[in-house]
Amino acid sequence: MPENPGMVPLVQLQGPARTIPMLLAAAAEHFGDQIAWTDGLKSRTFRELPQIAAVGATALQSRGLNPGDRIAVIAENRIETLELLIACSWFGTTLVPINPATPPAQLEYFLNYVEPRRVFCEDELPPASHVSQVEWEVLPAQVLGESQDSTTNCWLTSDHESPAQAVAPDTPLAILLTSGTTGVSKGVICPQGQFLAWGETVAQILGLTSHDTAYTCLPLFHTNALNAAFQCLVTGAKFHLGPRFSSSRFWDRIIDAEATTTYLLGAMVSMLLNMPESEQPPMHAVSRILAPGTPIPALQAFEERFNTHLVEAHGMTETNAAIGTPLGERRVGYMGRAMPGYQALVVNEFDEPVPDGQPGELLLRSDIPYAFASGYWRLPEVTVSANRNQWFHTGDRVMKDQGWFRFVDRIKDVIRRRGENISAWEVEHVLDEYPNVAKSAVVPVPSELGEDEVMAFILTTDGTSIDPVELREHCATELARFAIPRFIEFVDELPLTDTGKVRKQVLRERGVGTETWDANDDQRSSSRA
Repeated sequence: MPENPGMVPLVQLQGPARTIPMLLAAAAEHFGDQIAWTDGLKSRTFRELPQIAAVGATALQSRGLNPGDRIAVIAENRIETLELLIACSWFGTTLVPINPATPPAQLEYFLNYVEPRRVFCEDELPPASHVSQVEWEVLPAQVLGESQDSTTNCWLTSDHESPAQAVAPDTPLAILLTSGTTGVSKGVICPQGQFLAWGETVAQILGLTSHDTAYTCLPLFHTNALNAAFQCLVTGAKFHLGPRFSSSRFWDRIIDAEATTTYLLGAMVSMLLNMPESEQPPMHAVSRILAPGTPIPALQAFEERFNTHLVEAHGMTETNAAIGTPLGERRVGYMGRAMPGYQALVVNEFDEPVPDGQPGELLLRSDIPYAFASGYWRLPEVTVSANRNQWFHTGDRVMKDQGWFRFVDRIKDVIRRRGENISAWEVEHVLDEYPNVAKSAVVPVPSELGEDEVMAFILTTDGTSIDPVELREHCATELARFAIPRFIEFVDELPLTDTGKVRKQVLRERGVGTETWDANDDQRSSSRA
């Protein structure tokens, strides 16, 4: 464990100074020529970051962009995305990172929804590049084996540095796209102050210091990896950005990065446990791993096998790490307690607090200005509903015991698979478009890996027969791979409420049965998820 557990971040900003340009300047002063960001090939020091942001802001302006505009980036993990982010913070523009695996139809929807002025992408223009009012630019090629250690090699070049715009803690920095529960995906507006608070809070949970190297293989289009970069900015830790997760190469990459902390999702924990056990355990230096939602048996087996410590917490794109387990404290099976600066309630359907031991919805709020998202992009009614009665409604069902919170299940109709949030509504929309599908209902069912699998119950028109392999192939044209149903069951009727809504709780309890088709058992399935 690191020395001085529970220490406060070294960079502390107050009031109007809680912006990313001010954070970059303070970190440069505190940590100087220490490496701030690296991907193992390119490195950026803390001292270089303000210059990169200032030059990048000029480069954005030279492309015809203005403060308040939105910029999208569609890329795998790469330093350029982080450089774009800090350039946006300096210039007052908003970055919208998008999963490169997004299917063309959904990508077109995202672009029409967010309306970015410019899109940066890798390799070649995607099919959605025809969307009007959007300018496209291909990112520079990744040069393997070439070290780039100075700002002169930064791809956002200009002959001068722009002064930082008059940004504030509430200035939007990113719009992060997350799955909806009863509709299409929503864009969460994350202000500059939220990223600063993310860094401060999780840095305290993990006890990060300037001697740490935080390695992540999670994608930069999700808040987990983005806020890890800010944990390092407030503590002086080195942020090592790795490629996408590979269970067979994970520990080798951890060792090569000399990482002392890293980040995993529940399914990744199970995948690593399922790897063949070697006689010699990996000789890594990782003392703690942020791995929320890990089942207790997997947690215990993982810690024993890999000689490390899994840390629990509760965080959402819309909120922050409001609930966590401070270093030195632990209660297995619980997410933790409300962190300093945050409040949490467990309530019934009328927002009335329930007693300890009784499940209810988790509500959150913060005393830290702009620690939470500002709302949902162009969805004012959804924003008001989620923040009713001055509390953010998480949609998670939890129980509390003497200030400790334990996750029970999700109230919202969202499925979490392999670290991705999947909107059941979106999957159903695609299924219902298929010929002879009268109605579909999509629910999560338990996975061998500790998260969810996607299961679809299908009511066909007049009992018509449908080939499940062909149905999945149809889904593959419209949905990301992780969202394609693994399990399909054709039914004669769906359980309905008095108002005609599908009673999904009945289907969840029913789950996989003898009549359920499993893509993993069907050798014909070429689009296996």
